Amino acid sequence: MLIKKPSDIKPSEITPESVYLQRRRLLQNAGLGLGAMLLPRLGLAAMEVDSPVKAIRRYTGEKPGQMTAPDWLQHKVAQARPGRFGAEESVTPWDIVTTHNNFYEFGTDKSDPAENARNFITNPWQVEIAGHAEITGRFNLEDILKPHDLEERIYRLRCVEAWSMVVPWVGFPLADLIKRFRPSSRAKFVRFETLYDPQQMPGQRSRFAALNYPYQEGLRIDEAMNELAFLGVGIYGNAMPPQNGAPLRLVVPWKYGFKSIKSIVKIEFLERRPVGSWERSNSKEYGFYANVNPEVSHPRWSQASERRLPTSIFASNRRSTELFNGYQAEVAHLYAGMNLRNDY
Repeated sequence: MLIKKPSDIKPSEITPESVYLQRRRLLQNAGLGLGAMLLPRLGLAAMEVDSPVKAIRRYTGEKPGQMTAPDWLQHKVAQARPGRFGAEESVTPWDIVTTHNNFYEFGTDKSDPAENARNFITNPWQVEIAGHAEITGRFNLEDILKPHDLEERIYRLRCVEAWSMVVPWVGFPLADLIKRFRPSSRAKFVRFETLYDPQQMPGQRSRFAALNYPYQEGLRIDEAMNELAFLGVGIYGNAMPPQNGAPLRLVVPWKYGFKSIKSIVKIEFLERRPVGSWERSNSKEYGFYANVNPEVSHPRWSQASERRLPTSIFASNRRSTELFNGYQAEVAHLYAGMNLRNDY
């Protein structure tokens, strides 16, 4: 296992101890909320990267991708508390996390989203809650987030393309939102939908025909209620950049990255299993579950190993892929009795 509770992690396992203690002294002296507010552009985890703080500051703000979040959201994200989950590995530098993105609504090259999402408008933003639930309707993002205290969780992100990152997300458990809207016993699945706005999202009006927009993804209700499932609104203590899925995205760290849908505008509780966009496009390559599994190869490449960014694509020191991306203890029970080769 590569996941521990904070009480079990030694400071040196994530960052140089001197940097870790410096950060903790600041938070203790000023109070967690005030300490985070004093560092609104650096956030809780920004000081935990091996890169110099100066480099992180250089990539925070207008380049790449403008911070279009409203002040209330920036303030709420800055007050996030350290969460219960932390990865042993060093976090991936901000400039990699924000410039190496799969977000086809903004282009198919990894660098396209950072460039094409610069002026993406995320304020105001509404989320529709629909389907088999006691409370449904269209809600402003502020109303969605208002009851929830935000936390920072450091999760591994594994792409189906066999590269990976370690990202400090800021958000709250998906289960907490689900409980608020009280789905009925008929709700067996949860479907998510991305904004459809071809004027702002050039990829939606391109000739790239692999996906039918708006982008959709889904989870079983028990997967959605798992303690690891997370709704992210920030990274590195900053509000989520547009290219990373602003203002609201899903994070399911035991699944391949395409399941972690971005820029969510609709959450629907369903009785029947939804079909995700990539599954609809090519079900032989992109299954509904999309659990990280080194023993199930993609039809065009092996999933037995991965490249941890920013490692070069030509590097020979690839890492071994772990079942469920290393989160077996938290999620293996969800798939007891299933054939993970067939239900991929």
